[in-house]
Amino acid sequence: MLSFEDTFASPALQPVMPGMKSAAAPVEPAAAARRVRAEDKRIINGTADVNQLVPFKYKWAWDKYLSGCANHWMPQEINMSRDIAQWKDPNALTEDERRIVKRNLGFFVTADSLAANNIVLGTYRHITAPECRQYLLRQAFEEAIHTHAYQYIVESLGLDEGEIFNAYHEVQSIRDKDDFLIPFIETLTDPEFKTGTPENDQKLLKSLIVFACIMEGLFFYVGFAQILALGRQNKMTGAAEQYQYILRDESMHCNFGIDLINTIKLENPHLWTPEFREEIRVLMQKGVELEYRYAEDTMPRGVLGLNASMFKEYLRFIANRRCQQIGLDELYPNASNPFPWMSEMIDLKKEKNFFETRVTEYQTGGALSWD
Repeated sequence: MLSFEDTFASPALQPVMPGMKSAAAPVEPAAAARRVRAEDKRIINGTADVNQLVPFKYKWAWDKYLSGCANHWMPQEINMSRDIAQWKDPNALTEDERRIVKRNLGFFVTADSLAANNIVLGTYRHITAPECRQYLLRQAFEEAIHTHAYQYIVESLGLDEGEIFNAYHEVQSIRDKDDFLIPFIETLTDPEFKTGTPENDQKLLKSLIVFACIMEGLFFYVGFAQILALGRQNKMTGAAEQYQYILRDESMHCNFGIDLINTIKLENPHLWTPEFREEIRVLMQKGVELEYRYAEDTMPRGVLGLNASMFKEYLRFIANRRCQQIGLDELYPNASNPFPWMSEMIDLKKEKNFFETRVTEYQTGGALSWD
């Protein structure tokens, strides 16, 4: 029989896999019997029982969890018949447009898997606030839905699965982005890594910034803009509708990550040193460089009214925004947004989408308002 006294002696209850050390500090037995107070919670290095969701301290995390649940969608509910017909028609899409579709899928099919691995095998076990963990579980599920969506598009169009799913090994611009990300995943998924020292807490914070602000907040946006631009021209509208839902999800992932980062900074101001801030600025600049190379590779010629140089300005604009959101100065003064319509795509509430396929206020029945 399971003994709760023997198994769950520490109120931090970090799920420790074989060979892993718990990130939480040891707690006196007397503390185990004390009820959790909101003021005892911390995002990292907390000692309050992570199995007790309430009382809430980080209500913003719970609100985002509820919003994510309300926004639930599934790929197979979206009609791909028009996309299939266009893909089969040699005159419906140009070769440059087909290249964009395949390059996009080649990056995204593994990118969301990397994001899920980072959450499930890394970030989750280092976060000690249960309401934040609750959102991370929802986020991991959404990453699975996104991978499902890309697979659904690949299957519907009859694309070569090996070519698309192995693109991160075969296409240099995709490989370079993944190579940039993987060391930060490996840091958090290392069984020997644990927080609790300034050095390791900074490593965690850096990885969170890379994934929220650079991966989800920058690396996805060339692809989003390209596929959604196709949809605006009534091309590949089923794929574009799915990308629109994914963009909404990823925008929330990015915003949650930024809230998490800023709360860790607030609770641990000693981590936000001038040297650390400079490291983040350098990483952000590298991210812009890598994503611009990807833009050049995916569209060597102008297409859809877009060209690679427009993306340079767009990426600089986004990078400035991400820096401001976490308390850094702009990297690229006076950068502007050449794609203002992208901002409209993020907010789907009570909007009819560009593709005339359905109302995009897609929410689960219990949350949908008919007002």
